[in-house]
Amino acid sequence: MAAHQLRVRAADWNVDRAALRAIREQVFVREQAVPVELEWDEFDPLCQHVVAEAAGQAIGTGRLLPDGHIGRMAVLESWRGQGVGSALLVALLRLARDRGIRRVRLNAQSRAVAFYARHGFVAEGEEFIEAGIPHRSMWRDV
Repeated sequence: MAAHQLRVRAADWNVDRAALRAIREQVFVREQAVPVELEWDEFDPLCQHVVAEAAGQAIGTGRLLPDGHIGRMAVLESWRGQGVGSALLVALLRLARDRGIRRVRLNAQSRAVAFYARHGFVAEGEEFIEAGIPHRSMWRDV
């Protein structure tokens, strides 16, 4: 994938909701069997979302909650391993910094702990189960 093909931008939940929901439905509900009622919450309209796009198609997303939690990081399977997740995370960290948030937190799926560690996140506490999937709590200063 050429770098110029990938674009990450701030998303507007009211405008981009269908694309963001489609990515999360595919990744979390279909692939990972997260119950649909756990995927959607009252926080989406309050969050700052980002979307990764390539060739005009939405291929990844993530969100920053007002309290500094990063969540709902999802990249379509055919785009994984190509830097999309890193680009999304960098954009979310930039948004947090711009909002004056000094420390961000996230609940990483255990299989993704190494990915977040490469971006300066530190795991803390014991592994726990969320939506049927093992997770670790992680944080980093921005």
